[in-house]
Amino acid sequence: MASTAQPVAPGITATKKPHRSTGPSGTTPPRAPAREARRIPRFVWALPPVAVLALVFLYPLALVVQQSFSPDEGGTSIAPYGDVFASESFRSALTTTVWLAVGSTVGCLVLGFVLAMVIAFVPFPGGRAVAKFIDVFLSFPSFLITLALLFIYGNVGLANGVWTDLTGASKGPFDFLTTPWGVLLAEITYFTPFVMRPLLAAFSQLDSAQLEVASSLGARPARIVRQVILPEALPALAAGGSLVLVMCLNEFGIVLFTGAKGVTTLPMLVYSKAILESDYPAACVVAVVNIAISVGLYSLYRMVSRRVGA
Repeated sequence: MASTAQPVAPGITATKKPHRSTGPSGTTPPRAPAREARRIPRFVWALPPVAVLALVFLYPLALVVQQSFSPDEGGTSIAPYGDVFASESFRSALTTTVWLAVGSTVGCLVLGFVLAMVIAFVPFPGGRAVAKFIDVFLSFPSFLITLALLFIYGNVGLANGVWTDLTGASKGPFDFLTTPWGVLLAEITYFTPFVMRPLLAAFSQLDSAQLEVASSLGARPARIVRQVILPEALPALAAGGSLVLVMCLNEFGIVLFTGAKGVTTLPMLVYSKAILESDYPAACVVAVVNIAISVGLYSLYRMVSRRVGA
């Protein structure tokens, strides 16, 4: 058979392709494995935020706890706790704090539920604008609402001014803002949107066909609310109510700005002991009690939120 080799042009020498060396068995040896990039352990990424949290929050909290066990005489003792728990001022502040927080929470739940239903199910001009305003309202500071109430119901406020102008009286009848009822009104006014926000989100997921079917079957509005709307609103009510309870328990600005002299809550007692009386161990004891109650209620809020999916 004729050779099939290709002719080589003059002046050009044929070269052979280099062959890779083979092992004893004739197989190509494997390449050296590339060095894998060293991965940083996950816990290293958590160190910076943990360090910042410890420096900004945990360290001051530890100092407060330590000071609560350090009486003025020196050393370490639980005597400050015994003195504070035995004082009438602490028991009165604890009672006032609890009933104001519970009363404000109940008021926010009732008022927030009614207002949220009106916004969600009663069409009126500007309804969407009102719903969006609620999100903006959540960013307002609490003392701003208190000042607004003072301008309306204060001793020289708008309501008393109108009354004196109409009747010629020396002073108006509205003087409740400096009482516990004024604090209650201010807290309900400020914290109600915190209940309305999750309620509006829950009502937006409610199928309007259920309301139409219930109405077509002759159900009265009260029955529709009780058997159709309320069951859908219970998870949002539980989450919003738990959050409001925690915030009312720690509210300081509203009580301070209303000027209610006979209203002393736990935050106000901390302020009084630390700033006015310079009794730092007692102030730290009250602060530790307030923190313990707040953490317990916040844990309850998180548990309720997870269970209801709010």
